[in-house]
Amino acid sequence: MLTIGDKFPDYNLKGVVSSDAADAFKDFNQDSHPGEWKVLFFWPKDFTFVCPTEIKAFSDMAQQFKDRDAQVLGVSTDNEFVHLAWRNDHADLKDLQIPMLSDIRKDLSRELGILEKTEEVALRATFIVDPDGIIRFVSVNDMSVGRNPKEVLRVLDGLQTDELCPCNWEKGQETIQVA
Repeated sequence: MLTIGDKFPDYNLKGVVSSDAADAFKDFNQDSHPGEWKVLFFWPKDFTFVCPTEIKAFSDMAQQFKDRDAQVLGVSTDNEFVHLAWRNDHADLKDLQIPMLSDIRKDLSRELGILEKTEEVALRATFIVDPDGIIRFVSVNDMSVGRNPKEVLRVLDGLQTDELCPCNWEKGQETIQVA
């Protein structure tokens, strides 16, 4: 699995950005948000149970990430048409503030090393990537446990200080000053 300090792979993925089929689809790649941090979170399958809770939670916090010059991108190995159908079917997904990207060929998931071994779907992985395309944070949860977007935001805040941040540090608190 790629990890801290590795270059995040190049990608070219189709994303779903609205519930209206007329303008739902948009292409995304590593250059889509120049100068911004990226938070990419992967989920295993559409039309499941834990995944929509995470997608909604990240969407609900999209503006907080944007306020920090970070773009949140959700990704799974389902295709964009399944994403659109799920978005239109599930009440919590209708008005998302983040795109749902399709890694249908599994190239990105495979290169990141996050394909589940039996079903070959994306693991529940999260990456924070700095504006230079370098991975600065990686987290992977068991398929049965959802992640905490507030913790991802806290880590992003810490990374953006370029300082030493103690355990449980939160934005606005003192960082560690080494004399």
